[in-house]
Amino acid sequence: MGTLVVVRHGETMWNRKQRVQGWAAVGLTDRGHRQAAALADRIAEEYAVDRVVSSDLRRTLETARPLARAVDCEPTTDRRWRERDFGVLQGLSYGELFLGHPEFTLTEVGYAAAQATPERGESLLDHRERVLDAATDLGADIDTDETVVVVTHGGSLYLLLGWIKAFDIVATIMEQEQGNCAINELAVDGDGTLTVERENDTQHVDSTVDDDTDSTVDDDTDSTVDNDTASDTTDEKNE
Repeated sequence: MGTLVVVRHGETMWNRKQRVQGWAAVGLTDRGHRQAAALADRIAEEYAVDRVVSSDLRRTLETARPLARAVDCEPTTDRRWRERDFGVLQGLSYGELFLGHPEFTLTEVGYAAAQATPERGESLLDHRERVLDAATDLGADIDTDETVVVVTHGGSLYLLLGWIKAFDIVATIMEQEQGNCAINELAVDGDGTLTVERENDTQHVDSTVDDDTDSTVDDDTDSTVDNDTASDTTDEKNE
């Protein structure tokens, strides 16, 4: 049986400021880099990793590189593991997004919020389809006894885990949590079926990384958008 270890990236300044990141080129804070180092150490201690796959956004790549070095693998990228594309809504605060655009709020309009598509962005359902395509392709490709680590985003993790656990779309977002650099372990059987073995394990971060309210980051952004956590009302929670 293969193993798929799916992890979230380290902290960014936009996580702290509760801004919708989407596909923005936002890097890790100093604390985020320490979280990534702690994640790398734990993965290297607990798994014999054969492959490392990452979303191609800056915050995931900055998390994946020390991990890949620790397990002596060259990381590859797959843009299907990106966070949700929030289009023109990228960069808003969570309050601005959900108070100003309630059509995207699951607690207000339910399933219709999952269908809503922002200008130049994608719906939550489109995001889920993209992530599940990546996960099922990878699951079908994993050999018996092979271990693959994927570095991705909070929203993508909610959607993957919610699908495996047969949650509806509202429960998928509202009833799960993913901390920065959380570890989620999935067993992959011979036909590619995924089973959750552990989720949102942040023991390595909680025990080794001190709070750092003054840490800084090079906060340049480009036109790409990635949205791994926003508020408690859609897939932007815990980006």
